[in-house]
Amino acid sequence: MKILLFLITILIGNTINAQNQGVKIALLKYNGGGDWYSDPTALPNLIKYCNQNLKTNIYPEPSTIEIGSPEIFNFPFTHLTGHGNIILSESEAMNLRVYLEAGGFIHVDDNFGLDEYFRREMKKVFPSKKFIELPPSHPIFHQKYDLKEGLPKIHEHDKKPAQAFGLFIEERMVCLYTFESDLGDGWEDPEVHNDSAELSEKALKMGANIISFVFGQ
Repeated sequence: MKILLFLITILIGNTINAQNQGVKIALLKYNGGGDWYSDPTALPNLIKYCNQNLKTNIYPEPSTIEIGSPEIFNFPFTHLTGHGNIILSESEAMNLRVYLEAGGFIHVDDNFGLDEYFRREMKKVFPSKKFIELPPSHPIFHQKYDLKEGLPKIHEHDKKPAQAFGLFIEERMVCLYTFESDLGDGWEDPEVHNDSAELSEKALKMGANIISFVFGQ
């Protein structure tokens, strides 16, 4: 309990300190062979968009950290993406669990092919918890931007609808899992996927809503 309270203090202290220095967010690096490094321009573009449109003070360049690193507690918001396999060791799963219990947050964006592996590994983190699908009425879709239809569909893979799932500790969402949407692709430089300005804007608005919701919890 003392360790958990200490880690909560670190997260709160970092968030308060970040109000003056610029909050930092992180991309999570994982083992298993999946391409955790995909969408390299996504987070920098989302940060720029949020700083311009939400008047946030997020440090322009995201950090890259390993899931099992104690450095994760320096970041109130983390992001994970990829197409393939992800494997968490016992210590990594425990580190992620303590981080989330202490007030941290992880957004996981399936870049197509991550789903079965991510769900399997999250069972190591929270064996008894289940993801809950978020309806279009959920507040995360109605922050700065009013997304009446819920999670936008950015790229098509197998004709399935875009879905958003939340993992909760009591009333607080600690993990948002975006599936069949490819938000990160939409955050990338438009020429990477030849996305229209309208499609990129949809993705960025959803990303801004996520940031707004997480820091407003």
